[in-house]
Amino acid sequence: MGRYLNTDSCFKNYKKLYNNRYFVDKSLIIEDLNDRIGTNSQYICITRPRRFGKTSIAEMLGAYYCKAVDSKEIFDTLKIKNANSYDEYLNKCNIIKISFNERPDNNLNNYEKYINRIKSILTKDIMQAYPHLKNNNYEDNNLSDLLMDTGDEFIFILDEWDYIFSISQFKENQPDFLSFLMNLLKDKPYVALCYMTGVLPIKKYSDTSELNMFNEFNFLKDRIFEKYFGFTEDEVKVLCDKNQNISFKELEDWYNGYSTANDIKLYNPRSVISALENNYCESYWTNTGSMNGVLEYLKYNILDVRDDVIKMVSGKEIEINIDEEFRAGQSQPKTREEIYSAMIVLGFLSYSDGYLKIPNKELMREFEKALRDDSFGVVSKIVNDSKKLLDATINCDAQTVEALLHNVHNSEIPILQYNDENSLACVVNIAYLSARDYYRIEREEKTGKGYADFMFHPKRKNRTGIIIELKKDDSVDAAIDQIKDKEYAQKLRAEDHCKKILAVAICYDSKTKEHHCKIEELD
Repeated sequence: MGRYLNTDSCFKNYKKLYNNRYFVDKSLIIEDLNDRIGTNSQYICITRPRRFGKTSIAEMLGAYYCKAVDSKEIFDTLKIKNANSYDEYLNKCNIIKISFNERPDNNLNNYEKYINRIKSILTKDIMQAYPHLKNNNYEDNNLSDLLMDTGDEFIFILDEWDYIFSISQFKENQPDFLSFLMNLLKDKPYVALCYMTGVLPIKKYSDTSELNMFNEFNFLKDRIFEKYFGFTEDEVKVLCDKNQNISFKELEDWYNGYSTANDIKLYNPRSVISALENNYCESYWTNTGSMNGVLEYLKYNILDVRDDVIKMVSGKEIEINIDEEFRAGQSQPKTREEIYSAMIVLGFLSYSDGYLKIPNKELMREFEKALRDDSFGVVSKIVNDSKKLLDATINCDAQTVEALLHNVHNSEIPILQYNDENSLACVVNIAYLSARDYYRIEREEKTGKGYADFMFHPKRKNRTGIIIELKKDDSVDAAIDQIKDKEYAQKLRAEDHCKKILAVAICYDSKTKEHHCKIEELD
């Protein structure tokens, strides 16, 4: 049993996953992969954002195929048990499992050390498993010749293949790494199946690209393996039943928002499980280097990217046509489409039916943090002033509310200069950004006898509830009367038990270009 060849680590890791209270059975992907073994469709590259279960699937495959372990007791309880090919491959295959993100401390800045470590470990594993090959002279750890001489077939499970691309390391050696993979895998009779995963799709240099033998299944276009990466809506509901402390509505609000090519709704698995284990929904997103890197592009108003982000933070979708995904080894994105493509690939935006959006509350929090950065200039000032606006509202200081909204409207940002109530709503969304830390804010929520423009549901007990009604070229008194007559406060009283509720009227006069505000406490 070796480090890479027929390792038992996959079985050990998958057993831990299997024993987790919130385990989700994704084993039917094995049936699809079994059908590809020994065919000309045996090269598979699946790319998804981080935290979408790629490594968990890789561990499962190693536990199922590896001939050095006995995992029947686990897989006999899973959905794959009923597949016709189940027994044919269960613990009967040679596997080579490599995670390319493994880097000892002394290999941090040297590609030769990085790749030679991989070659040396695999060479040692093969020599131990096939001792009759030790007498042969294999120059420079020639893995291809060594594997060929075993006379056996192998299932390759390659996790995080794009690691050196995603961390922008060894840039001058990235073509060498692609050549390494090509020499190891391409047109080799010992490859029964190659399952490769990563965040970034393979870069296509040309029709004769090093890795053009792979069928790529990416987030935008995959219609085969789409349901295996991320939790489906039904899977999340089952997990909620096991928890009882967090409602499906809470999880949906925080972690839903991704869609497959066939419009299957997906949730971020790691965030869902973290929320269930902690009995609390919050942002479990780790601010990775990739997130920081992508947000660098938002600091420049490239073809209105900044304005698009403001729209999305205010809850709107952006209509755009994106055909190609950002790929490994590609130069930094420059156009609007390339920037968004990179952000889709990394999971920061979702894209469906030609519309781009921030997928859920968890990612919304990350964009809100980004807009606070001083490099966003006037945008950061608006966001940072939003706490003043909330405080002024709670203190019934209508004059300050008017002044702050006037400043937002007069900013240099075109999307915040408006002529209708929808544009006014965008301004209110951005201007009250800090309120999201204290309130669940709903737009056009059904309550009483109609739909309130904005409802601020307190997250903590004894906090003031807020109802905002917007008007263009109308009076603040008419807006206050509408809140009262249509009994908009009903839901805040019934669901949130608010003892104090404020009715806030915000009106814009298109002739005088002035804002007017009136705030009343409701009986």
